[in-house]
Amino acid sequence: MTTPKVTTVGMGYIGLPTSAVMAGKGIRVNGCDVNPQVVETINAGNIHIVEPGLDELVKNSVEAGHLKVYGEPQPADVYLVVVPTPFNQDHQPDTSFVEAATRSIIPILKKGDLFIIESTSPVLTTEKMAEIVFSERTELKEEISIAYCPERVLPGNVLYELEHNDRVIGGIDETSTQKAIEFYRLFVNGKLHPTNARTAEMCKLTENSSRDVQIAFANELSIICDKAGINVWELIELANKHPRVNILQPGCGVGGHCIAVDPWFLVSDYPEHAHVIRQAREINDYKAEWSVEKILATARQFEIDHGRQPVIACMGLAFKPNIDDLRESPAKYITSKVVAEARGEVLIVEPNIHSHPSFTLTQYLQAYEKADIIAWLVNHKEFPIINKDEKKIELDFCGVRK
Repeated sequence: MTTPKVTTVGMGYIGLPTSAVMAGKGIRVNGCDVNPQVVETINAGNIHIVEPGLDELVKNSVEAGHLKVYGEPQPADVYLVVVPTPFNQDHQPDTSFVEAATRSIIPILKKGDLFIIESTSPVLTTEKMAEIVFSERTELKEEISIAYCPERVLPGNVLYELEHNDRVIGGIDETSTQKAIEFYRLFVNGKLHPTNARTAEMCKLTENSSRDVQIAFANELSIICDKAGINVWELIELANKHPRVNILQPGCGVGGHCIAVDPWFLVSDYPEHAHVIRQAREINDYKAEWSVEKILATARQFEIDHGRQPVIACMGLAFKPNIDDLRESPAKYITSKVVAEARGEVLIVEPNIHSHPSFTLTQYLQAYEKADIIAWLVNHKEFPIINKDEKKIELDFCGVRK
């Protein structure tokens, strides 16, 4: 494949790093985002998210003229849709952003173009978007390629994994699959696995649902161990000595844009069959509620024992350690509930962000020193090295003191 011009719709946690990696390989990338501030920030050579190495890569790509961002999609040879796919209050997937992105591209599509959806999507989404495209541009039927290729990256290590992780690529037909594979070979060193669009969509949902089920087992185990007076961290370490056992580490729930969301897509589409998947989601959501009650019950007991309301420190807001991403974060949810329901002062700590519109942040060492009750919600690298004060009550939901 000759080097194509690429348009990326959505310049968030996946769209921007993907665009920067492509631009770093000499591919001309026109980004597109509905947020004018994001457009302005990136075009100035800066970034609006935290990801190691991304700032330098974006700066160099913009200065080299390989990356520029607009408010509307620009004509290209390859179009990537990398927009959010959240769910509504009834846990029904919302594909309106994917559809809006698709419709915004339709007027500028031409014969020979490649259209790829990377957004996590319910099964059949790619085929439905193809129907929309061909209903409005009937002359493009069998003249363009349409495929689905989900991202598989870990926040904090995105740039490396974008290049080195295997990718599953599924087109609406064989030609589309092969053309998409040729495109990803331009910047991905990992193996590229061909399939069809439907299977690729299901693969992404399966991967994250599998993780959710495994985490739910660990979270449920942690609740049982709390009732039984057993150190769950020691228990899991001992159980994992078995050659065929690999229990994950529990936390205060499950967050992020993938694992906390994707299983609901399967539950929504296959409610009569997705029993274990639904139960795992409910367990992981309940773990956050259980954590709130544990903190509040400890605070009530402190007030009885000491005749005053305790100062509580909620340590961490991100959905996983050492990142600034708060999407679907159980720690953020727990903190909000504790702030709303606790009778005493609540200190809020998140070392990976400078400010938050809803919370007043406290420096982590100051919070630890001032608080009576420490609720470890996220195992950020700064936390385990804090010297333990035996006079303080520590509630460890994420293994800081394991």
